[in-house]
Amino acid sequence: MERAIVFVDGNNWYHALKDAGLTGLGWLNYAKVSAKVVGARSWVGTRYYVGQVQQKGNTRLYADQRRYMAWLQARDKRITVHYGRLEERPLINEFAREVRQYLGNLQVRIAPEVYTHLVTAATKHEHSTVTVEKAVDVMLAVDLVRMADRDEYDVAYLLAADGDYTPAVEAAMSVGKKVFAASLRPGAELARVVYKFLPLKRAWVTDCFGE
Repeated sequence: MERAIVFVDGNNWYHALKDAGLTGLGWLNYAKVSAKVVGARSWVGTRYYVGQVQQKGNTRLYADQRRYMAWLQARDKRITVHYGRLEERPLINEFAREVRQYLGNLQVRIAPEVYTHLVTAATKHEHSTVTVEKAVDVMLAVDLVRMADRDEYDVAYLLAADGDYTPAVEAAMSVGKKVFAASLRPGAELARVVYKFLPLKRAWVTDCFGE
């Protein structure tokens, strides 16, 4: 029987589910997801890749992630979690900057309270930070190829629709492995190179929650 490993791009897969209108994702059971997607093949492992929330930042989000990952791994010993990084990057809101510059050069008189409100709002939103996930997709891609080369699986299921995985998929398949990709999002680039792309619907996931 073919040995199957499921590789989950946690962020990509989460947002695909969320965009499809699914809720309660903190109770999504990847043991059920894995068993369902693998089917009759022998499920030997699921590797979940995600950026690790730091305790010094959002303490609630940190606690929620730790709680879910502990719950997730307790569903089945074949499920493992692999952490990348989350980094904060400065972000400039170009619209807010243009509004502030426009107000500074305004030749028409407007009510002082309106002018002050607009300038204050534009200044407040001109500079912010955005959190960026780093190393996660690289880790997954490297493991997909390395484990194929070591003959640790016969079939891989990639839960993602990111075309950046195309080179890793091609490398794994070049050594005789079958790689499927599955997502609720379209994935034209992956569909071009994988053994088969599985376009999932929202209903496919609804019986994979809990327990």
